[in-house]
Amino acid sequence: MFIIAEIGQAHEGSLGLAISYIEALAKTGVDAVKFQMHIAEAESSLSEPFRIKFSKQDATRFDYWKRMEFTFEQWQILKECCETNNLEFIVSPFSNLAVDQLEKLGVKRYKIGSGEVNNFLLLKKISATRKPIILSSGMSSFAELDKTVDFLKKEKIEFSILQCTTSYPTTPENYGLNVISELKERYQVPVGFSDHSANPSTCIAATSLGAKILEFHVVFDINMFGPDSTSSVEINQVADMVQNIKAIEKAKNHPIDKNDNTQFNDLKSIFEKSLAVNKDLPKNHILQFEDLESKKPKGCGINASRFEEIIGQKLKKPLKKWDFLTEESLH
Repeated sequence: MFIIAEIGQAHEGSLGLAISYIEALAKTGVDAVKFQMHIAEAESSLSEPFRIKFSKQDATRFDYWKRMEFTFEQWQILKECCETNNLEFIVSPFSNLAVDQLEKLGVKRYKIGSGEVNNFLLLKKISATRKPIILSSGMSSFAELDKTVDFLKKEKIEFSILQCTTSYPTTPENYGLNVISELKERYQVPVGFSDHSANPSTCIAATSLGAKILEFHVVFDINMFGPDSTSSVEINQVADMVQNIKAIEKAKNHPIDKNDNTQFNDLKSIFEKSLAVNKDLPKNHILQFEDLESKKPKGCGINASRFEEIIGQKLKKPLKKWDFLTEESLH
């Protein structure tokens, strides 16, 4: 299992806040943190509309991306901070120029956002690095994904695919958890889940359904400013979520053989029951269902599971109320 906490744009362009996120996430058990590298001049224009109009501070989407930029030196600080805290530093590029910057930084792999799946120019640029790719499938049909997968196979690039729904926040009817198995079957590559539900249980569910990579947005508080806050898991929820994810993963890696229950022999002798009578009964009484009770422990009388064999049989001797019913009690 590879668990990625996406800081994304939650840092609001502040290096200090970005470092605070890294240091907080280092205590949660995640494997990596992810940022997004937006270079406004290379990827955007004044014509780009807001996905949602969330900002009174930024007149245009271009202005927002500009405000989110870090210098190369600041990116170096963030990468060093991740490495110091034993976290992999992952960044999604949104332009070829961003790939050049990330290559100078020395990233290990690339995460492709949902909006870039059909951007073969960017995919070609990344393929030239020969580094693995994690591909989000959020806005893509299977027909579109087929083309991208064919392209990456032709480039001989190692890749994995995440089921993702580009909806902020994603509601349960749109999680698409069924797609996890469909992606595995269709492409025969590692498959994961990219979450925007703000619900820790979603990634836990994805784990149980076979996701090998998990990605989710994080924020200190969902009331914070920013386009992704309401789609994010709060930092104080992450450690418990990671613990639950790892427990589910461990369970999946240790299947139980229901054909063998020998480990429960001692417990079965305590919890299972023997037949007893629920009233005083005379010798030669013909036993009826209404005469019987089951009492712990097993082995003091005839097993309760055999009650049908007992009905209609005669008592060899009288029994007191709550006496166990044994083979010696019967004709």
